[in-house]
Amino acid sequence: MKKTLSIILSLMLVVALLAGCSGGKTSEEPTATPTPEPTVEFGDNTDFKVGMVTDAGTIDDKSFNQGTWEGILLATDDFGLENKYLKPDGTTQAEYLTEIGNLFDAGYKFIITPGFKFETTIFEAQTKYPDAKFVLIDGYPHVGDWAPVVAENTVSIFFAEHEAGFYAGLATALQLDDGEVGFIGGMEIPPVQKFNWGFQQGIAYANDTYNTTIVMNAENFIYEGSFDNVAAGQQLAAGMFDKGVDAIFCAAGGVGVGAINEAKTRAESGEDVWIIGVDVDQYTDGIYDGTNSIILTSAMKGIDQAAYDMILAETYGTFPGGEILIFDSSNNGVGLPSENPNLSDDVLTKVSKAFDDVVAGTITVTSEQGSLLK
Repeated sequence: MKKTLSIILSLMLVVALLAGCSGGKTSEEPTATPTPEPTVEFGDNTDFKVGMVTDAGTIDDKSFNQGTWEGILLATDDFGLENKYLKPDGTTQAEYLTEIGNLFDAGYKFIITPGFKFETTIFEAQTKYPDAKFVLIDGYPHVGDWAPVVAENTVSIFFAEHEAGFYAGLATALQLDDGEVGFIGGMEIPPVQKFNWGFQQGIAYANDTYNTTIVMNAENFIYEGSFDNVAAGQQLAAGMFDKGVDAIFCAAGGVGVGAINEAKTRAESGEDVWIIGVDVDQYTDGIYDGTNSIILTSAMKGIDQAAYDMILAETYGTFPGGEILIFDSSNNGVGLPSENPNLSDDVLTKVSKAFDDVVAGTITVTSEQGSLLK
């Protein structure tokens, strides 16, 4: 996704505002308005510092932390801003709030947090620090009752993971043609569940539309329960591969890293196994002999784009405070990587057609949970 102003401005105009958002703004139709002037001078933004508090895992977790930080790095480099991230000692609300306070005291008053674990934290922080602005990715602030309360200094961003999973499932089925697939999830939470359900729908669509014969057995669709147990991910993947699974979709952070490691080891021994990556393009993480990768493709969310866009919006004085934004196929918020070396041109053509059909409403990918497993 190119970081051009025209794409970003149009993206921000078409995002949907969900109902029930406290203090929210009404969405507007795109209009042919002139490009706004930045409210701060690029290269001399001494009063605009961008901070991030990481979730569980490291800054290079190949998932939410890394995707968010990469977007911050790109934007702060483009616009001449200072940046800083802090890693809490743990994952409690108190520990998150401590690092938010440390960033605020250091002058970092534009703070981005990745993941649903920050929901109650940002609920408190948006009131405690009214002079700060918060971007909560994959969550919305609430007091613990799941009723969204998005203050005017906060933006919540969600993604249509089920659509990303659908494209990954379709591509996997088309490329393999026949065989068996599995799924390893981290915690059984809505974003991960939607990846799983979308993936199943993509496999089923390929079986029904293109006569592929891909099997999905329930015993090979598993939630490990965490996002950081690398060893467990490797063990789960080994068990699935031993049972004849050809490709595993991993939506599991560090657990997925373990599965990637297992697949690389087997590929080095001559086995034909695959991993489908998640959140970001994980192709390079799957390289095992200097050239080839066991990453068939990746179900991507524009995490970096979301962080970039919100920093840009603040720079131009158009920060959409009080809103819950949805990044989906219609605004290029989800999809496959721009380059997929392990997918044939024919597969890419069919996935591209499906993408257009989803945007047009010809294909419906539901986010409501179901199961197509045997």
